[in-house]
Amino acid sequence: MALPLPAHWDPDRIEEIRRVPYEARATEATAWAGAHDIGPAREDVQRVALLLVDCQNTFCTPGFELFVPGAPDDSRRLCEFVYRNLGAITQIVPTLDTHRALQVFHAAWLVDAKGRHPEPYTVVSTYEVEAGIWRAADPEEQGNLERYVRGLAERGRYRLTVWPYHAMLGGIGHALVSAVEEAVFFHSIARNSPAAFQVKGANPRVEHYSVLGPEVGGARNDELIDLLGSFDAVVIAGQAKSHCVAWTIADLLSSYLRDERRLAEKVYLLEDCTSPVVVPPAVDYTEEADAAFERFATAGMHVVRSSDPIEDWPGVAASARA
Repeated sequence: MALPLPAHWDPDRIEEIRRVPYEARATEATAWAGAHDIGPAREDVQRVALLLVDCQNTFCTPGFELFVPGAPDDSRRLCEFVYRNLGAITQIVPTLDTHRALQVFHAAWLVDAKGRHPEPYTVVSTYEVEAGIWRAADPEEQGNLERYVRGLAERGRYRLTVWPYHAMLGGIGHALVSAVEEAVFFHSIARNSPAAFQVKGANPRVEHYSVLGPEVGGARNDELIDLLGSFDAVVIAGQAKSHCVAWTIADLLSSYLRDERRLAEKVYLLEDCTSPVVVPPAVDYTEEADAAFERFATAGMHVVRSSDPIEDWPGVAASARA
């Protein structure tokens, strides 16, 4: 049964960057759990994970580097989903896109024949790298750059995109949206279930859309794959629908190809808590995002809305009775 929203929740503050009053929220969360008979997560009969993909200021707050239109409303609905389903969510797994200045998708990494860096949202093809139209600013990285763009083409991934500097480690943009952070903290205390934070993106030579591994090469995050596989249901939301959300879901499916349908049927995609990258007139990935979600639904995943109680989702109530 859906719970009421706690007194501290204020949807009008969703775009604010503020300090979360942890001590007050911890006291309130403990009292909230007692008032609504919410037990610790370890007692859950049906275990539900909520995977929050990159709900950070850099993507979700207006004025930041890679703001996704629609993200504030997504964040508002996401927070309300957490509060209303506090007793059903066993653990929250937030991912954090994490970067430094010198990485392959930032302008400083690339130069043209005259030594000029590319503009943000420049899309770099294999041909342009091999022809020297774009090359590594550090000559020692040229071979790595060529192998990387070829690897993207071979794997059918997006071509290398020069993104604005974003999700910079230690910066405000790297932090979770304050309201989302508050909801995650409140859940952790109320359910006695620490959030399982996942950091991604540290390798400077590759893009890292999926939390389960980089675009090309590198080790898969088998520990996270096993963690998510241990739950009875995995709910996924966050930013952006066209990139980090889509590739994380795709990688999750490919990691369980031997039993893909079994995994797919326990994944629930919150379609009203994620939006695609749209930066007029440079890029618009709406069609790619929608096509990806159609593929996921065809694979057996459930596309649901945050306003629908978890117990009403297909498969969840049946599992709870089993």
